[in-house]
Amino acid sequence: MMKKNYDVIVIGAGHAGIEAALAAARLKATVLVFVTELKAVGFMACNPAVGGTAKGHIVREIDALGGEMGVSADAALLQIKMLNRGKGPAVHCLRGQEDKYLYSRIMLEKLRNTENLTLAEGEVSRIITEGGRVSRVVTAAGDIVRARAIVVATGVYLNSRIIIGDESRNEGPSGFKRSASGLTESLRGLGLEIRRFKTGTPARIAKDSIDFSKMQIQEGECDIHCFSHLTDEKLTVQQPCYLTYTNADTHRIIKENISRSPLYNGEIKGIGPRYCPSIEDKVMRFDKERHQIFIEPEGRDTDEMYVQGMSSSLPRDVQERMYATVAGLENVRILRYAYAIEYDCIDARALYHTYQVKHTEGLYTAGQINGSSGYEEAAAQGLIAGINAALYVKNEPPFTLSRSEAYIGVLTDDLVTKGTNEPYRMMTARAEHRILLREDTADLRLTPRAYAVGLASESRFARMQARKAEIENTLARALKEKPPHAAVTDLLCRLGGEAPKKGMTYAELIKRPEVSVEDVRALHGFDDISEQAFFTAVTEIKYEGYLKKEEADVKERARLEERLLPTDIDYSTVSGLRTEARQKLAALRPQNIGQASRISGVSPADITVLLVYLRTRKS
Repeated sequence: MMKKNYDVIVIGAGHAGIEAALAAARLKATVLVFVTELKAVGFMACNPAVGGTAKGHIVREIDALGGEMGVSADAALLQIKMLNRGKGPAVHCLRGQEDKYLYSRIMLEKLRNTENLTLAEGEVSRIITEGGRVSRVVTAAGDIVRARAIVVATGVYLNSRIIIGDESRNEGPSGFKRSASGLTESLRGLGLEIRRFKTGTPARIAKDSIDFSKMQIQEGECDIHCFSHLTDEKLTVQQPCYLTYTNADTHRIIKENISRSPLYNGEIKGIGPRYCPSIEDKVMRFDKERHQIFIEPEGRDTDEMYVQGMSSSLPRDVQERMYATVAGLENVRILRYAYAIEYDCIDARALYHTYQVKHTEGLYTAGQINGSSGYEEAAAQGLIAGINAALYVKNEPPFTLSRSEAYIGVLTDDLVTKGTNEPYRMMTARAEHRILLREDTADLRLTPRAYAVGLASESRFARMQARKAEIENTLARALKEKPPHAAVTDLLCRLGGEAPKKGMTYAELIKRPEVSVEDVRALHGFDDISEQAFFTAVTEIKYEGYLKKEEADVKERARLEERLLPTDIDYSTVSGLRTEARQKLAALRPQNIGQASRISGVSPADITVLLVYLRTRKS
């Protein structure tokens, strides 16, 4: 039996809800989590993978803050690799293939075994407020539960609708029958703007119906670190993925049946993600002879394989013919058909950077309800929302991350300041301080913040301190120690560089553009230093000039963030502001000049006007 009074209620137990609930409970708040079905806890309804470009950064940051995604992802790994190795270290990103069923079970047990946390099956249909603050929720069954803070993390379940060809049914993803149908009107009644977004997923196919000999095997990397800073072991036994391609026959079938596609005949009204288009969108929009298709395992104990790159909402008969044209899938057996899913979400510009709704104290939203897409983006929002819900209950200062501190800060600021007209996906290009926000520095940047707020454990903080000391020791040694002159001469000659006329320090060698981390490591001068600490130290030396420029830019931007905007400004009376700027500023109510400068429609000239206004007001 659940109690009738909690500090925090979390609605939903997907990737956002899990992190929100665990963070709040670990900060000593009493937490009740509502989930429509227990088997849906932490379920990967789409791609059975964690990480990827920019998303890998987020997972490492969640972990550095004391979150759960990285730890559980490591425990359920089938394969892991580092993407973008051919590019600079700022965009190196981990991506792990997951046993999605094991991951879900791990997360369910984590919730069940966390102190201060209660898990309950049920659908919340109404949120009640008193005096501008949340007070209680009402379930579809009529139960009333009070709380001082509420985190809404409904994922794609809010009024969700599954679409396959001309079939349509109101249910959740992956065959989960229950969708959350009652909460939308309650949120609208609280003044939130409701939008309709759409996403989709490819078919799941039987492993024994695939001819892998016609595909290119894609192995993982057995010699790299995992997601969590607490995981010491490497994944030495891995399952492969496979690469194949669409072809002219695939494209012909899609084009011949495009009028039957809900995306093209008007059946789907929701806005889909531009950066993850369906296969029919790819074929119709891009003039390519073929598109990459990856065949990926969904678990150790299942026959299901995921067809990455072929999400679709075409009718079942078209899907059967379309998939069978792909090399290796000629005799494919579809276990679950591809589908599109529409769902309700809000305009995240109604939120503060804490993820609290501006006009309703104690109400937080996190994940896909905020217009984002992706497990990692959802988990990051849930973590920040959960931390702040607990701090709100304890009357303690809020916890936020800036754009210069973390990818999570970029994600948050983009959503609450710029908003999004399509499902938002994090990309490295969105971060203006990529050299500072590398994956390998996540713990150095964020674990002290998490430790100060009470979320990072003593052992995690001690690990970070030890790694920081190891990096600093490596940097000091590199500045004064010299490798053997003959070895350096041989290395540079092999790399086509200019041979040194005299001995050089390791730091001087590292700064040579042709010299890599592996080249320096091979000189064996730092065999006593761990691989991760050595990589960070070498990167800090090699990119010292860029890092100094970014740090200077961060300081300059920080001055704008420190110029707070009074909450009572009547922008219609500020002389010199353009009409569009007045409207945008009045609607968003930015907290400082820095945030105001990032609002679409507010020009540099408008910022100058605001700065003059602040000086005049102060005098």
